[in-house]
Amino acid sequence: MTMIESCGIAYDEAGRATGACADAVVLVHAGVADRRMWEHQFRTLAREHRVIRYDWRGHGESRDPGPEVCHHEDLLAVLDALQVRRAVLVGCSMGGGYAVEAALAAPGRVAGLALIGSGLPGHPWPDEMLAQARERVHSSVPADRLARYRDGTAQHVDPADVLAMARAHTLWQVAGPDRGRADLADEVWEAAVEMCRLVFHRMWTGPRATERHLDPPAARRLSEIAVPALVVNGRSDVPGIQAVSGLLAEGIAGARRLDLPRTGHLAPLERPSEVTEALTAFLKSTM
Repeated sequence: MTMIESCGIAYDEAGRATGACADAVVLVHAGVADRRMWEHQFRTLAREHRVIRYDWRGHGESRDPGPEVCHHEDLLAVLDALQVRRAVLVGCSMGGGYAVEAALAAPGRVAGLALIGSGLPGHPWPDEMLAQARERVHSSVPADRLARYRDGTAQHVDPADVLAMARAHTLWQVAGPDRGRADLADEVWEAAVEMCRLVFHRMWTGPRATERHLDPPAARRLSEIAVPALVVNGRSDVPGIQAVSGLLAEGIAGARRLDLPRTGHLAPLERPSEVTEALTAFLKSTM
């Protein structure tokens, strides 16, 4: 692990043509995870490409953000600090949303987008999805304690509550609302729960930050994206998230879509070979 001191972001770099002013593949993790979710892709793609993976500020080994955080600006700061001229951005979940924002904010820096189970800033989540999250995830912690954890007024955060929330979230989203624990291999379940546990621990114990996005929002600007795009969708993911894959595939001109059966929200972790194979083919036509 190496730290970009100017912004407190932890990252790993590997592969061919590493060093100043080389193009790169940059892996942007999901909000429920950290850069470890890319292990298979990071190691395999580095055989042919310069590959960078990093932790968002407030996640993994990166430092906490200040009062305000803008994740797509942090992504561009990583490119600047590592002297990346142009990058193919590979983002999962909200990491995909931040990749889209970076492509809109600095189109000359982005050579392509691979968006996996992606979020999309400015797109509202449907009411039924939010209700399902409350029922299946938030209910794993007593409401009064959860409210204190969220607003930062709890005197103590119970590790059992953090673990319960991580397990419930992994079951609902990473496995998928219509699947169960047995549908995930043990190593996938354990890795996903551990990353999610650390996310909730830092969320409930660390400083609060206001998140800033592009204005106008990315959801209204997909037609501006003019680089090659690959949209990967897990057929077992939450339906509201699958709908975003549809918006991206339809809204970005020329985008290719890949649907993976029996796959939840973290396809790079659950289906590493299939995702890496798709990315390898995409990169051959992009870089």
